[in-house]
Amino acid sequence: MAKCPVEGGGEQSGDGCPVDHNSRSTWTTVFGIGRPSSTTNPPSLSTDREVSSIPRTADEKWVYPSEAQFFAAMARKNHNPHAADMKAIIPIHNAVNERAWSEIVKWEAGKGGESCGGVKLVNFKGRPNDMSPKARLMTLLGYSAPFDRHDWIVDRCGTRIRYVIDFYTGRGAGASSNNVSFYLDVRPALDSWEGVKMRVGAAIQDLFATRNNGT
Repeated sequence: MAKCPVEGGGEQSGDGCPVDHNSRSTWTTVFGIGRPSSTTNPPSLSTDREVSSIPRTADEKWVYPSEAQFFAAMARKNHNPHAADMKAIIPIHNAVNERAWSEIVKWEAGKGGESCGGVKLVNFKGRPNDMSPKARLMTLLGYSAPFDRHDWIVDRCGTRIRYVIDFYTGRGAGASSNNVSFYLDVRPALDSWEGVKMRVGAAIQDLFATRNNGT
């Protein structure tokens, strides 16, 4: 199993978590976590770690951080974590990663990755300050801006494809709500011929599906 040592920020090495600590700090604000805890003596933090469904190599999967690791890493980055919040932050962190990967797997279905054991996540980068062209266009059209962005590099039998992931809050999310909701816009980047083919093919499929539903 590939370790996930939860060292923070920026472009990550092969052993980092698919979501960096700058993003996690943003999420705690967006979803209303991280408010001062009323617990005088915080509960002890779990050291248990969950193995993800995301392959790194043929024999290894990414491993998510424990509550204790998450807390320690955020403290090192001066994000003012609260121990009592870790039980809420960890499920959000893991769920976001799993949902992002499931969307990538949908894009990759039938593209040939099965012939070498399936696609794998090999690298990633948090880019919270770089709005993607699509997100910028949607914002100009009146839609809400994403609160975060990540680029994930996927290996498909030696071919590497960059995926752009825009993170949006869903209905019911926010500091005044107890409901955690988020939406991910996951798609291949348009910086390679393979990415262009995949995006064009998906657009054509959507067009035919819309026309068929209208008849």
